[in-house]
Amino acid sequence: MSTPATVDKSSVTTDFDGEVAVTAVLTQDAHDETASPPPAPAWHPLTRLAFRFSAAYLGLFCLWMAQITFVFFGVLALQLPDKVVLWQIGALAPLSNWIGEQVFGVPTELGMNGSGDQATIWIQCGLVLVLAVLITVVWSVLDRRRQAYPRLLSWLLTALRLAVGGQMLFYGFAKLVPTQMPEPALTTLLTQVGDLTPMSMLWTQVGASPIYQMALGAAEVVGGLLLFWPRTATLGAMVTVISMAQVFLLNMTYDVPVKMLSGHLLLMSLVLLAPQARRLANVLVLQRPSEPMTQPPLFASPRANRWATVVQIAAAGWIVTGCLVLGADNWREYGGGAPKPELYGIWEVGEFTVERTQLPPLSTDPTRWQRLIVDRGTAGYQRMDDTIVPVIAAVDGSTLTLTAAPTGPDMAPAPYANFTLDRPTGDRLVLNGELDGKPATVVLTRVDLDGFPLRSTGFRWVQNQPYFG
Repeated sequence: MSTPATVDKSSVTTDFDGEVAVTAVLTQDAHDETASPPPAPAWHPLTRLAFRFSAAYLGLFCLWMAQITFVFFGVLALQLPDKVVLWQIGALAPLSNWIGEQVFGVPTELGMNGSGDQATIWIQCGLVLVLAVLITVVWSVLDRRRQAYPRLLSWLLTALRLAVGGQMLFYGFAKLVPTQMPEPALTTLLTQVGDLTPMSMLWTQVGASPIYQMALGAAEVVGGLLLFWPRTATLGAMVTVISMAQVFLLNMTYDVPVKMLSGHLLLMSLVLLAPQARRLANVLVLQRPSEPMTQPPLFASPRANRWATVVQIAAAGWIVTGCLVLGADNWREYGGGAPKPELYGIWEVGEFTVERTQLPPLSTDPTRWQRLIVDRGTAGYQRMDDTIVPVIAAVDGSTLTLTAAPTGPDMAPAPYANFTLDRPTGDRLVLNGELDGKPATVVLTRVDLDGFPLRSTGFRWVQNQPYFG
């Protein structure tokens, strides 16, 4: 209960005219919980303008980029259709497709291919930017008398913390459970380095060292977890800035089609650090005393703020659970925990007979194989000119069926070969049957995968010289 204002002390003085003046200092009870906080200092006009634009643009971006909100479904996300992760983008696709074709003259068909830098997505991001500018202008006109937005700033920073933290956990666990960059495929072992795309080279480099990939994921997970607790949010933002700067640089230099999202996550991480910039400079550069780097409270009540912290920590636990379940499923489906097919490996062709004619190993022969490759979920055969043709391999008892993989979303698989299997030994395989409608016999020998240095070269403390091959 508040107490009335009282006179703390007074002094009686006499001026030159002999008049008496009484000076009183009024104080308020220190235990008054209903006292209003002092008014926030006025912001610079450019600061207010920047805040309005940041709130409009980043808020719209987080709502539009479905992946940011998708992660908060946790384990429920596994029950949702795959297209849900792009539902906002899909809903705007007719508009962005029309703009792409009529204004820019480029094809803008939206594809479910994992690319976040498709033309239609860039156009929609531009629409988000234009809408944010309009909102900023209208907001600045209608609310021109407002001098500061301290409470709205606290909500914006909290929303950005959760958005960035969720993405850090999502991508971090995809590396901590090493499935984002799986170990190099068997076809990659047979591909010349010069034939790899920059993105394939990056995936191969990271996937070849699961420990390195897990370390990258651990850094992202730590940064994400720190963002969900207000007390450690500044430290979390510092970790995410470092992590996302590296990711954004890799995406830019290795042409990975996640440039837009990684760039915005880096931008949002920098925004989270912006209110602490002066304090960080005092501590890290200027060597001056600094105030605590606290996050602005969401509510006026300490109890409400404590509950808000509990909710944020619970959200982190919910997302972590979803990421672990998803990571375990991916590990069993196509990661290191996926079962190997019966014919897993690289098989070297020794004899290749078509219509009772044995074909010699000529590099100009378009029919003869060099090798047959059977991997987890994928298969293919290597022609004599070293090109690898993907196929769908199905083993049913003693029968092997090879089907040409479709080259487009609307194309059906085409039959290619049908063989009976004969395995005199575990490393020897004889195929008898039809190849492209002609009788054929193929004799193959399994290749020792440890013969590839990329798979067999281990860690060594002592190296008298670099091992380049």
